[in-house]
Amino acid sequence: MGMNVGSGNSSGDPEVMAEMNTTPLIDVMLVLLIMLIITIPVQLHAVKLDMPAGNPPPTTTEPIVHRVDIDFDGTIFLDGETVPSHAALEAKFREYAAIPDQPEVHLRPNKLVPYKDVAAVMAAAQRLGVTKIGMVGNEQFM
Repeated sequence: MGMNVGSGNSSGDPEVMAEMNTTPLIDVMLVLLIMLIITIPVQLHAVKLDMPAGNPPPTTTEPIVHRVDIDFDGTIFLDGETVPSHAALEAKFREYAAIPDQPEVHLRPNKLVPYKDVAAVMAAAQRLGVTKIGMVGNEQFM
């Protein structure tokens, strides 16, 4: 413990102490900090998952796949057979679109075919309502 001794003023009055005693303030802050730490709820590191109950759904059947190949000169093949015209191809696409569970159409263009021929087939499929169409063999373009 220390003692504040005056500077030897001639008047005999003690000097005014300008420093504030911070000890009670620090004590109150420590008590509040401890109370805060105690009242924080315990963190549970768990993720709530809603897992399905019961048996898994039955296995699905393999989809029907039709392959449309476009040769370098624009010749269109449907499942390995030559399509005589775009009207015949559109008739097949109408049949596919009418089926409730549509078959998949895999479009496989040749690397040398002009893009307009591929775009015409894709536009016909979209216009006629074929929704399950995909490009196959894109690795040849890399």
